Amino acid sequence: MSHTKTLILATHNRHKVEELSAALGKLRIDIRTLDAFPQVGEIEETGKTLLENALLKARTVHQLTGLPAIADDTGLEVDALDGAPGVYSARYAGENVSYADNVNKMLFELKDIEDQNRGAKFRTVIAFVSSKKELWAEGFIQGFISQSPTGKRGFGYDPIFYVPELKKTFAELTGEEKNEISHRGLALKKIVKKLKNEFQPKGKESE
Repeated sequence: MSHTKTLILATHNRHKVEELSAALGKLRIDIRTLDAFPQVGEIEETGKTLLENALLKARTVHQLTGLPAIADDTGLEVDALDGAPGVYSARYAGENVSYADNVNKMLFELKDIEDQNRGAKFRTVIAFVSSKKELWAEGFIQGFISQSPTGKRGFGYDPIFYVPELKKTFAELTGEEKNEISHRGLALKKIVKKLKNEFQPKGKESE
């Protein structure tokens, strides 16, 4: 019997760790976070796309640890802002800002925009890098930016991302509900399907 394989989640964000771990737990692997690898410092996201940033983070962690790594990058694309903030979503209000700062800036930018014109898309790209291969998957969900924050759960822009089919914001959903429909949840389902071939080699290889 082979030893349990290790996979590093290339993030310190505890909210992302929770969502990633919940999905990756279906694979019988030892999941670690960057907290266990102090030699990996802060990774600057210099990519121009979500895929570039996800691959950059996963490649860097793999190179510094020698272990398979998985990383994601997420963007909120708002129709009325011509797709912004996109790849700059985490630092929309500036460097080292809080989630609330980004939310407040978004609400300010859309203050004169009517409900029907506040369409938005959440997109996540997840990348896996090992010594043998690189894989990636994407997920997205359509919604609207609400007029004010609602809900106590989640993180980031969740309190203002409204899902019309559910009549709730992401921040009003349980973790299970959110993971089932969210951009990250959908991307995770795709990457887990691919990773089954990586961590369970007896299975048939898929593209």
